[in-house]
Amino acid sequence: MNLLPVADAQSRLLDSATPLSSIETVPLHEAAGRVLAHDLKARLTQPPFDASAMDGYALRRDDAGELGSVLRVIGASAAGHAFDGSVGKGEAVRIFTGAPVPAGADSVLLQEDAERFDDDMLRTTFPVRQGQHLRPRGQDFEEGETVLAKGTVMEFTRLTVAAGMNHPSLDVFRRPLVAILATGDELVAPGNTPGPAQIIASNTFGIATLAREAGAEVLDLGIVGDDRAAITAAVERARAAKADVIVTLGGASVGDHDLVQSTLLAAGMVLDFWKIAMRPGKPLMVGRLGDTHVLGLPGNPVSSLVCGLLFLEPLLRKMANLPPSSRESTAKAAVNLAPNDRRQDYVRARLIRAASGEWLAEPAAKQDSSMMKVLAQSDCLIVRPPHAPELPAGTDCPVLLLRPELPLS
Repeated sequence: MNLLPVADAQSRLLDSATPLSSIETVPLHEAAGRVLAHDLKARLTQPPFDASAMDGYALRRDDAGELGSVLRVIGASAAGHAFDGSVGKGEAVRIFTGAPVPAGADSVLLQEDAERFDDDMLRTTFPVRQGQHLRPRGQDFEEGETVLAKGTVMEFTRLTVAAGMNHPSLDVFRRPLVAILATGDELVAPGNTPGPAQIIASNTFGIATLAREAGAEVLDLGIVGDDRAAITAAVERARAAKADVIVTLGGASVGDHDLVQSTLLAAGMVLDFWKIAMRPGKPLMVGRLGDTHVLGLPGNPVSSLVCGLLFLEPLLRKMANLPPSSRESTAKAAVNLAPNDRRQDYVRARLIRAASGEWLAEPAAKQDSSMMKVLAQSDCLIVRPPHAPELPAGTDCPVLLLRPELPLS
């Protein structure tokens, strides 16, 4: 099988994916990051009454048209404790922020613009405008109004307005379930002492985090050795759990000890493609096992995470009804970049702010696909297309941000 260009591989994978349409109801406090399955309408009007925007005095504008107007204070209105009565000619009600404006009043005089005397009298010291410091009923939203549309991703501002609209729970799209299986006789879980030919299994944790951040739930199938029966049993666990995606880590190549691909094929997997024209991460396997997507990621940690970033993240975001991530950006090459060969290269790099204010991408000195520390210390991946010529320092180069919150402007 020839090496498949990265863009073609991504397109084939995403074209085969469909956003999940099944819906579940979750409590509002668990809805962060979820995607609305229906338009969200207000269940009430907000504010439900004309309310004061400031501490002061509710009055009739016609009674305070001139400086030095004198009015009698007949009561008070506080949040949760409305004044039971109405404001007549020459009268005012002491009012506090958020409190209902009494009937008859049409404006609010700031407390610092009033001079109190004789216990229940006040004199105005500043002109009053019609409707001043008054929040009219329904200023925010009206009952029945669609405030948030289907497909909206719920974050802190939207959760606040959903609560304000009196929704204790939300109908949201189901999250895709990702089953992750690490394979290899050489792997042991963190916290154990590796044997003479063993290493700590690390990829699961990065891939699981990437999956959750892409809107998925994760089923960790643990570590299985290079054994067909054990691999088959783990895959059956994933299918029994109705996993939408099965991700295998390592063992997807065709060496004597690489049993994942052949075992999955025997279980009925239809192989779509295998081997991508990219570095790191050439031995990527993509297929379908019934309705379940299968991604076989490389065993080397950096290769696994880079492939996860390029293939697993966009797949899951599409399935979770989320918009694509915003990782693509541009920086200046901090050094001359050598010509590239036929594989698309993803070069680990740090971002440095130049004195001019521009962002420079400085490649790490070592790019071995097993070096987790280098990736953790990097801010981005410089993307070098196949057969790219030498790129001089100071030239624009495309980058993929490892942390999308990094500003490059």
